Amino acid sequence: MNISAEHKFDNEDRVILVKRTLPNSDPEREENLFKELRELARAAGYVPVGELTQTRYPDSRYQLGRGKIEELAELVRSTGAEKVIFYNKLSTTQLFNISEICGCQVIDKFQLILEIFAKRATTHRSKLQVELARLKYEVPRARAIVSLLKKEERAGFMGLGDYEDSYEHDLKKRIARIESELESAKKDDESLRAFRHMKGFSLISLAGYTNAGKSTLFNAIVNESVEVKDMLFTTLVPMTRALDLGGRKALLTDTVGFIEDLPHWLVDAFKSTLEEIFLSDLILLVVDASEKPETILQKLSTSHDTLWDRIQGVPVITVLNKTDLLDKSELDSIMEQIGYMAPNPAFVSAKEGIGMTALKAEIIRHLPAWSFCPLSLPNSEKGMSLLSWLYEEGIVHRVEYGERILVDYEARTEIINRAQALLEPRED
Repeated sequence: MNISAEHKFDNEDRVILVKRTLPNSDPEREENLFKELRELARAAGYVPVGELTQTRYPDSRYQLGRGKIEELAELVRSTGAEKVIFYNKLSTTQLFNISEICGCQVIDKFQLILEIFAKRATTHRSKLQVELARLKYEVPRARAIVSLLKKEERAGFMGLGDYEDSYEHDLKKRIARIESELESAKKDDESLRAFRHMKGFSLISLAGYTNAGKSTLFNAIVNESVEVKDMLFTTLVPMTRALDLGGRKALLTDTVGFIEDLPHWLVDAFKSTLEEIFLSDLILLVVDASEKPETILQKLSTSHDTLWDRIQGVPVITVLNKTDLLDKSELDSIMEQIGYMAPNPAFVSAKEGIGMTALKAEIIRHLPAWSFCPLSLPNSEKGMSLLSWLYEEGIVHRVEYGERILVDYEARTEIINRAQALLEPRED
C-alpha cells in the first residue's frame, strides 16, 4: 500500500489490518467484515498503512500460518507501523507469539472496540462500563498472561505493567466493586423510568446496527443537533429528549449501536445502557436501506439476536433509513427479501427529513393504548386546577364550560382512574 507523502501522521497512528477467513466462506461477506474493521480502526483514530488476509483454518500458535506471520512482520518493518489489528479473536498465546515476531503491539477487534469505547466514554458510568468490559476480557486470560510474563520477563506485554501472582484475584475484586456501583446506578434508572411513566411519558428507544443513521434520525425527529459522524460508535452515552406526538408525551433515547459477534462480556458490561432499550414501551430498529439485502439481513439478524430474548413482547418498528437513495422498484425488491425480518416497516430519509410525519403516526399506533373518557369537573377553582393537571397528563380533546366543565379526555388508565377518584364526592 502506497502512503502519500502529503499525509503526515505520527508513527503511533499507523496500523496493519489483518483478517483470516475460512475456506469456502462468502467473499462478499468477508469483504464487508474487513470494511467494518477499517471503519473501526478509523473510529479509533488509526491510519491503516497495510492490509493482510489469508484463507485457512486457524493456527493455534499464530492464527495465520507461520510464513504469513513472517510476511506480516516484514510489512510492519517496511511501513513503520506501531500496531497490528486482527479482525479475528486472538488467544493470549497468539497475541504473545505474533507480537514477538512482529516486534510491535498486537490487538484483536474486541480490544479495538474497547479502545473506541474508552475514548468515547464521557460520563462516570460509561467509564465504569468500559473498565468492567476490559476486566472481564482479561479474567479468562489472567493466568496465561502471568505465566507468559514470568517466562519471558515481558512486564510490558499487553500493557499490564508489573505482574503478581494475585493478578487474577485483583481483577475479580475490581469487577465486583464496579458491578456493585453499576447496580446502584441501575436502581436509580429504574426509579427515574417509573417516575417518567407516572408523569405520563411513553419511553421509546432508537436501536440498530452501528452507523445505520440512528443519531441523524434522532436529530430529525426531535429537532435536535446531536453530533453526527460517518463513524462507528458515535453514540456511547444514551441521550434522551422529549418527542412531540400530537399531545401524547414521549421520551426518545438514542442508544449505542450493535455490531456483529460482540462477546457476552462486552454486552454484559453495557447491560445497564442496553436496559434503556429492553425496558422501553416501543423500539425503533433503524437499518440502512441503501445497503445490499444480504447485508441488511445480516445486520437485522445481529440486532434481533441482541434484542429478542430481552424485550418481552415490546413492539418494534423497523425504520428503513436512507430511502432517498433508492427508487420504488428497488425498495420493493429489498422488502421482498427482508420483509420477514422487518416487522412494522417505516420508510424515511433522516438526512432529508422525509417520512417523519408517517413515522410519528406509526409510533402513536404502536404505543401502549390510552383510554378515552368523558369527565365532568366542578366549575370552580378546584375544577380549573384539575383541568390544568389533565392537560399535563394526557390529551384534552374538547372542553365545554357551563355549570360544570365537561371534558373529553384521553390518557393512560391509571391517570383516568386518579382523575375519577378526585371527582368522587367525599363522605363527611
